[in-house]
Amino acid sequence: MANSLEFRDVGKMFPGVRALSGVSFKAESGKVLALLGENGAGKSTLLKVLSGDIKPDEGSVYIDDAQQSFNSPLEAIKAGISVIYQERQLIPGLSVAENIFAGDLPGSSGLVNYKDLRLAADEIIKKFGLSIDPDQPVGRLSVAYQQMVEIMKAYRRNSAIIAFDEPTASLAEAEISILFRLINELKAEGKVIIYISHRLGEIFELADDIVVLKDGQLVKTLVCRETTEDELIHAMVGRDIGDTYANLSRNTQYGETLLEVSGLETEFVHDISFSLKKGEVLGFAGLVGAGRTEVMRAIFGADRITGGTVSFDGQEVHFRSPKDAIDAGIALCPEDRKEQGLVLFRSIRDNITMPVLAKLRKLLFLNKKAEADLADAAIDKYTIRTPTADKIVFELSGGNQQKVILGRWTNDLFPAKLLILDEPTKGIDVGTKAEVYQMVCDYAKAGLAVIFVSSELTEVINVADRIIVMKDGRITGEVLRTEATEEAVLAMAMAGE
Repeated sequence: MANSLEFRDVGKMFPGVRALSGVSFKAESGKVLALLGENGAGKSTLLKVLSGDIKPDEGSVYIDDAQQSFNSPLEAIKAGISVIYQERQLIPGLSVAENIFAGDLPGSSGLVNYKDLRLAADEIIKKFGLSIDPDQPVGRLSVAYQQMVEIMKAYRRNSAIIAFDEPTASLAEAEISILFRLINELKAEGKVIIYISHRLGEIFELADDIVVLKDGQLVKTLVCRETTEDELIHAMVGRDIGDTYANLSRNTQYGETLLEVSGLETEFVHDISFSLKKGEVLGFAGLVGAGRTEVMRAIFGADRITGGTVSFDGQEVHFRSPKDAIDAGIALCPEDRKEQGLVLFRSIRDNITMPVLAKLRKLLFLNKKAEADLADAAIDKYTIRTPTADKIVFELSGGNQQKVILGRWTNDLFPAKLLILDEPTKGIDVGTKAEVYQMVCDYAKAGLAVIFVSSELTEVINVADRIIVMKDGRITGEVLRTEATEEAVLAMAMAGE
């Protein structure tokens, strides 16, 4: 088993961007090394070098002082390295069991022993304490459970070096507790663990050592128990951001009711009733599988409504598709940005201006300058790390991809009345999170109604004016921000357990 992993003077250049420059640090067995930095700091690029997904232009990776050179992820896996990316790498049409054991299916003579496969997968699923059918197609699972399958896949390999890239971005508190238990077990077994997260509370709970990257360079190495949250934030963003929640300038004047949902039924949720006023921020909390995303998809016309009513802006509506909802002034930033939110192989400009192209046309011609100005404004507003608006979205870091979606729905040409934000800070660094929180409050002050869905209890109860809690596709409680506590919200989310 490996005793150490070391990066020595690693550098990587992409067209127009220097992603890494002279990065050197060492991670030791039996410890968790946290890798921190703003979006675009180079964290994911470094993991891609480790996994053999890309080759560095300069420098090398060493395992126990032996230089390594991986030409593919398979070579890295054979060397005992597993990397769990925030963007899942699963095959949706295959079962949970087949995904967990991909590349190492039990059997002989080219035939898979499905009985052994199911038993082995079921054993791992039970180790994780989850209620997942090993035979279920992974594409039918929630985003959170798909993330857990991705983690189980890496756990099954029993690798000596394991890197986690934002593993909790899609998870709720119960699943995070399971993951942390497993990481501590791996640490006790002497694994080398690298952990990336923008949730600083997780860093202080898990990490032994911390490496901070900024603009592709190592700026600080810290011992976790000897540092503070303020010191970490300052190292990452170069400034103090103060008390994020206490400093929010909130809206206090609500308008008339904009959205009224009564007895909503779909294949996934039941008897959902709530209202939302103009200028109000309504939070949705709950554990994995609670049904929050499914409620948003139904309102947005993405899932078929089988019962109940939805009234918007004073009229009962029957959206047959998301286009109908968009035309009515509803915007959705979806939980799964990769599958549902972006056209990955189109440019940043194309993705941002997509909903408003008709307004950028003059007769048969597109106003290229106006289009470019709109995209550049969003890039500036959200500090999207890119050399140009022509950069393909697929090439951006996960956090910067999320910023592109926010830029699409919050520009001056889209007359949104209702903004639905499903996990809007997923994969976003702490400095940008603070900016997003204030933007949410600013949207409310401008008269927009906002639905804010988040798996982070601290976030949802501090940003929203009112919080609705769900479990098993039903609403189990509601509480005002001024009365909300994490314990109270969690109790509603686990009602009956």
